[in-house]
This record gives sequence, C-alpha cells and structure tokens, in this order.
Amino acid sequence: MSGSFWTAKRVLVTGGAGFFGSFVVDELRRRGAQHVFVPRSRDYDLIDRAACKRLISDTKPDVVFHLAARVGGIGANRDNPGGMIFDNAMMGLQLIEECRLANVGKTVIAGSICAYPKFAPIPFREEDLWNGYPEETNAPYGIAKKLLLVQSQAYRDQYGMNSIVLFPVNMYGPRDNFDLRTSHVIPAMIRKCVTAKEAGDAEVTLWGDGSPTREFVYAADAAEAMILGAERYDSSDPVNIGSGNEISIRDLAGLIALATGFTGRFVWDTSQPNGQPRRRLDVTRAKQRFGFVAKTSFADGLEQTVAWYLAHRS
Repeated sequence: MSGSFWTAKRVLVTGGAGFFGSFVVDELRRRGAQHVFVPRSRDYDLIDRAACKRLISDTKPDVVFHLAARVGGIGANRDNPGGMIFDNAMMGLQLIEECRLANVGKTVIAGSICAYPKFAPIPFREEDLWNGYPEETNAPYGIAKKLLLVQSQAYRDQYGMNSIVLFPVNMYGPRDNFDLRTSHVIPAMIRKCVTAKEAGDAEVTLWGDGSPTREFVYAADAAEAMILGAERYDSSDPVNIGSGNEISIRDLAGLIALATGFTGRFVWDTSQPNGQPRRRLDVTRAKQRFGFVAKTSFADGLEQTVAWYLAHRS
C-alpha cells in the first residue's frame, strides 16, 4: 500500500522504544508516517488507568499499536509470574478501553505464542489456541495476552471497535535484549558464545537438554506484518506471525557457534527447564488475509544480529 495511507495519520506505538517496537516505528516512517508517537514509561505508566487516558488524550491517535509488554525468557517468566500476568493484563485492558472510549480508528495488539497450549498440535493453528493450558513457565504471560484477544473480540461484538490481535512467534534481530537475566534464547546464546570465545573458554553451559524446537521470525519482518495487518485486516480472529520454520535448540546452538566463531562445546544443564516442547506455526492465515510472508532467511538474520551485538555491546 502506498505511503499515503500513513501520511496524515497520527500513530501511537506503545513499546515503540523497545526492541520490537523500534522496528515497527522504522517501518511506519519508511511508509510515510509523519506523526508517530512513542511514549516512555516514565511519562505514561500504562499500568495506571489515568496514565492511559492521558496518553490517548495527549496524542489523539488515529491508529494505536499496543506493543508494550513486560517480557523475558524462561528464567524471568519463572521468577516473576505475578508481575507477568498483572502488568501485561492491566496495560492492555486499560489502554484498549481508553482507545474504545476515544473512538480510535484502529487498534493493533501484539499477542504472544506463549498463549498456545503446551501440547498444541504442530503446526500451531489459530483454532487450537483454547485447546489446553499454556506451558507452565510462561503461562501467566501467555494468559494475559490471551485475555486481550478476548477483549478485542468482545469489544468488536458489543461496541463495533476495530481492533486486531496478531501473534508473533519468537522474535530476534539487532537491538534485542542481551541481558542474560532477562533475555530470550538467541541473544543469550550469542552473548555466551562471544564471551566464551574471547575468554578462551572451552565450553558454554546452556539450559535444558537441547531437545525443544522453536520457530523464529526476524523482528523487521514481524514489524512489516503488524503494519500490513493495520492496513488490510479488519477482524478479531487471531493471526499467527512467523516464518513457518522449526529448529531444535541444540541445532540453534550449533548455528550460533558458527556465526560467532565459538569452537568449544556445549554443556546442557538439565536441572533447568526446557520450556514448551515444540513450537512451529501454521502461517497460512497471515498470507491469505493480508499478504504477509517472512522474507529474511535465518542465516542472514543471525549474521545481522551477531554483527549488531559485536558493534553495540559496550
């Protein structure tokens, strides 16, 4: 769609200063958006209903992307389950309600693949979202995100609110969070391998046994999906966003060793959790409903992510 779609629109991107949000902001500007608002949590704490109301009043958006979230890897989810469910649910519920009250034209909400049942059939299809309980370590986060899907559907039914909920799979790329206490698997592995290589260490310890599988989507590709959804999709049916490719954590470690030049061995700490056993999406709906197909190969994406980390880690 031409840049004219965005040129005059006022666009609010919560979480726009974060990892994923920064790619959404970049893509909006590339497509001609001239009025993009990126709130900071120090100015607008979305857990506070009054702050949500003030944010919408201050920015008067035509389109809202709700990407702000409290996130982390398995360890962060395991250590902070109460914060994960409360903060993510409250931010979304209150912001979406304020968007409704202000008659915002379109609200685009980021869900999470953590919402899927622990043993969902492979590939994950949107119809299976409710067929079981999520994997225990990330269930509070996943259920908070699932709640926003129900809110979106209920608000469309009762109020005619135009909101959509897209479910990105595990994202990675430049600007990711490389803090080992809170990072996801790819940045954590990259940091560990680079550190070990530079220290001359012969081994790197990784969590679990390496058997789970994951699907990854490059953050810039997922950002394009969010914007295509905003432009072309008007239904509260959930939509998976991913690459459709699955890799085991053990094989992922091998690829990251190659990408970072680490030649030592991996030690698997089986006292730590594996997380969900398998994760691969059916990405048919995104292609059919708004023409999204992920473009970036995993090899290229990893290379760019490693290069960014090496250049910015100081």
